[in-house]
Amino acid sequence: MAFFSVIISVYNKEKYIKHTIESVLNQSFVDYEIIIVNDGSTDKSEAVIKSIEDQRIRLITTQNQGASKARNTGMLEASSNYFALLDGDDSWDSSYLQHMHDAICRFPDIKIFTAGVSQKYNDKVVPVEYSFNPTELYSKHNYFKASKKYTLITSSSVVFHESILAKTGLFDTSLISGEDTDLWIRFGLYFDILFINKQLANYNYDASSLSNTTFDLNKKPKFDKYFDQEKENPLLKRFLDRNRYSMAILSKLKDDTENFLYFRLHLNTSNLKPRQRLLLKSPKWLLLMFLKLQSLKGERLIYPHS
Repeated sequence: MAFFSVIISVYNKEKYIKHTIESVLNQSFVDYEIIIVNDGSTDKSEAVIKSIEDQRIRLITTQNQGASKARNTGMLEASSNYFALLDGDDSWDSSYLQHMHDAICRFPDIKIFTAGVSQKYNDKVVPVEYSFNPTELYSKHNYFKASKKYTLITSSSVVFHESILAKTGLFDTSLISGEDTDLWIRFGLYFDILFINKQLANYNYDASSLSNTTFDLNKKPKFDKYFDQEKENPLLKRFLDRNRYSMAILSKLKDDTENFLYFRLHLNTSNLKPRQRLLLKSPKWLLLMFLKLQSLKGERLIYPHS
């Protein structure tokens, strides 16, 4: 049995998938299997995948059912105890799995591991800035406390023991967008996260990807399943309120009054920064102006999900 099951979900990534797979095949740690779930791609993704010959690769092609179902399919087919997720347009440093293996051996009681992420925009690579400042190679974190600025876990930088899924469950297949954030919340409710202080995962910004083109609020998390837990968990409450703020702003930009009122109702504005409280009350034209200014500065107005 392989030590890692690398699970790659793919939907119309013919431009990127070869580089993604090669970043796995180039790993210095070689004890792994690769399960690629082709989620009904309509481009040449499947042909590209089949052109790469390696006995560790197993391709599963399904009808298009969404990223949640694709990842769940990969996890249910995996044979190892440790799952390493990777999106079909992202990549890893060649030492990614070796660092994960070393961390697992050093911290046998920890079940979830992650590493630093760099974001690639065309030819520009920008390391993610987190809300904490690690000085050592390893640090243990509460997910909600550590994700104030940027999510500690992403779908291309997380390795976890399969046993945690008995407590957290799988990806919610009813969510079309934001399903990652929903599962990371469940991870954070029950487990600490071990962070490796190295930039080992590369997120490739694709303007046409689902996460960057899905703005239907009814396809995103409502966070209503966490009403009870957030009453007793202030870190969770603050995390959810930052996400509700993002959804409220998006609702206003989409002229979606019903969803704006829903997210605003469940949002405690004391958990927001003064500027965010101001923007929450601002008219749409002012929000659009701020968005334009933020984009010119290379910043984001809306809280980034994973």
